[in-house]
Amino acid sequence: MRFVKKLTAQTTSVIVALIVVGVAAYAITEHNSTGKASSPLIVYSADAYVKESSTLLSQFHNKSGASVAPVKGGGSLTDARQIGQGSPSDVFISVSLSSYGKSYLHSRYSGWAVAFASDQMVLAYSSATKANSSAGSIISQFSNASRSNSTSGYNAAFTSLTSGNVKVGIANPNSDPAGFRGWLTLEIAGYVFHDNNTSYYTHRISANGGNISAGDASQLVSPLESGNIQFLFIYRSAAIVKGLNYIALPASVNLGSVNYAGFYSGFSYNLSSGSATGAPIYLYITALNGSSDMQTAMSFTEYVLNNTALLKAYGLTPITPALLYNSTAPPPGISEYLSSGKAAHAGGI
Repeated sequence: MRFVKKLTAQTTSVIVALIVVGVAAYAITEHNSTGKASSPLIVYSADAYVKESSTLLSQFHNKSGASVAPVKGGGSLTDARQIGQGSPSDVFISVSLSSYGKSYLHSRYSGWAVAFASDQMVLAYSSATKANSSAGSIISQFSNASRSNSTSGYNAAFTSLTSGNVKVGIANPNSDPAGFRGWLTLEIAGYVFHDNNTSYYTHRISANGGNISAGDASQLVSPLESGNIQFLFIYRSAAIVKGLNYIALPASVNLGSVNYAGFYSGFSYNLSSGSATGAPIYLYITALNGSSDMQTAMSFTEYVLNNTALLKAYGLTPITPALLYNSTAPPPGISEYLSSGKAAHAGGI
């Protein structure tokens, strides 16, 4: 009889232990299925800035321990459409202010975005470019024009660039802002270097079959390196990250100087979604409405704004103070940046 009682006690202990384990497992399962802490932070980034975004995200992860997913890259406007169509996402880093609009993001529209770094357009080329005699001559023309700061020298260089003797990559402007900025650069160059004729170089390159396009600028890097195209309009930071040679363009045409903001705004390019007005190239960030973990999304956003010095290695220039564009009241963390002077109002979205 004693043996039976002892066996029953042991069995009871086992049953109790199993119940405890089961309850704990259930609690963990419930937390993982409904809790926000188990969801990795999802960041969408303009394709040209995936490396920079990944660096910031990795540093944030190392410091905070937050779970993060690999950065998702694509053309800024393509990213915005995917987010607006319901792709899981928490933070959006873009180089196009219009991509933060409600017409793209729909229910994920936050109503605010902060510009935290600036970039500029360059004309990239590869070692294969130098093997092309026409391309080599164009590189020399731009170099000579830069040294002399000569209007006639730049006109000769852009005229050769758009002659059709070389192929020039410009991304699809309806999916990648680097595309419409490439076309805007040619328009402004026509105004500055060819008798105020904004259409001279754009019509010339189109008529001569000199332009090669793709969904985003990153897709044109491989053809550039293989010599299938000779030049590529791309952001300076992207050229640096991808190890490309590049021709620096004058501030009046490269969309990279805040001092020329008013001048750039006098030019525009028609997209399928409307007109894109010329402006300095800024990199923006927002925490998206409806994030599965808004606290972490805002923590990462604030981390980015506090660590823009990390971007100097990529050829980006931190903006001080940062510029807030908003059409709704910003969240408390961003309001604090305004009150402390770390950010300034710059306009609406």
